[in-house]
Amino acid sequence: MTSQSLVGSRSARALALLGGALLLAAACTKVPYTNRTQMMMVSQSDELALGVQAYGEILEQSKVVRDPAMTRQVRRIGEAIAAVSGQPGFEWEFNVIDDPKMVNAFALPGGKVAVYTGLFPVAVDDAGLATVMGHEVAHALARHGAERLSQQYGVQLVGTGLAVATQGQSESVRGAVMQAYGLGAQVGVMLPYSRHMESEADQIGLILMAKAGYDPAAAVGLWQRMSQLDSGGRPPEFLSTHPHSTTRIDQLREWLPEAERYYAAAKLRPKIEKLPAIR
Repeated sequence: MTSQSLVGSRSARALALLGGALLLAAACTKVPYTNRTQMMMVSQSDELALGVQAYGEILEQSKVVRDPAMTRQVRRIGEAIAAVSGQPGFEWEFNVIDDPKMVNAFALPGGKVAVYTGLFPVAVDDAGLATVMGHEVAHALARHGAERLSQQYGVQLVGTGLAVATQGQSESVRGAVMQAYGLGAQVGVMLPYSRHMESEADQIGLILMAKAGYDPAAAVGLWQRMSQLDSGGRPPEFLSTHPHSTTRIDQLREWLPEAERYYAAAKLRPKIEKLPAIR
């Protein structure tokens, strides 16, 4: 072994030890309702600060809807679901972004949620929108953003170790190793976790919408409508960060009995209104 290879080997071992120490220092938390154990390398205060900053930047760069009727409806549903989330410490905020082509919504740490107008025709009514907003509130409740960031820290640490360990090799060997690691990390670790978090948010969101008084059976109808948008151009499920609509529908049907128990116990039954038409 050359002196350069020895240095690289020692550096890689040092990084591995450092990584092990960081993993030991990381907090282990439990996801509400599913009780899945999470590894957290991000404090909740840092997570909340990142959420506030990112949310402000997105709203600044977007066309935020000011129509009182539209925003009132979204906020009414979002606040009803947030009220049963068990997170009174979050500064919940719900906004509508005008983008008819974006059939989506998102949540950032601390309860920062936005819905795109493109979702309205597919959601159809309050119950459909409650499905999506329950899902987004669930992401915030389960701290999926912080968990993803913690995973990225771990992936970057191992990647740095590989870079050091291959310092004595030729550029072609070094490039091949790093490329293989990048592909392996993306498909083998990061994307499956993303799909798992999406499914977990579906499961928790179903419970939250039910607790808020929205019929969880409406979630199946929403994803049946979503499935009609999935035709063509989508990657295979194992290369996607989200489960396919058919997978989601099957899972939702499996989780419905539990959610229906919460729905039966809900004290409120909000009136279901149609969503406004998007021009």
